[in-house]
Amino acid sequence: MIIEENVIEKVKKENEEFRKLFKEHQDLEKRLEEFNRKRFLDSDEEIEKKRIQKVKLYGKDRMAAILRNYK
Repeated sequence: MIIEENVIEKVKKENEEFRKLFKEHQDLEKRLEEFNRKRFLDSDEEIEKKRIQKVKLYGKDRMAAILRNYK
């Protein structure tokens, strides 16, 4: 789903939950990039990477739901 940036900016200003989810999404993306830069992950790192992916996906789904309500 492609959302115009101005809509996202408006929702970020008006909706605290969305703003929090957006920031968390960016932070999780940075953590995933750190894992992806590693050549190999040990089992704990692999588990943490999967957990981060799930949390990030949940947040993305919630942000999409909030955006749908703004249209």
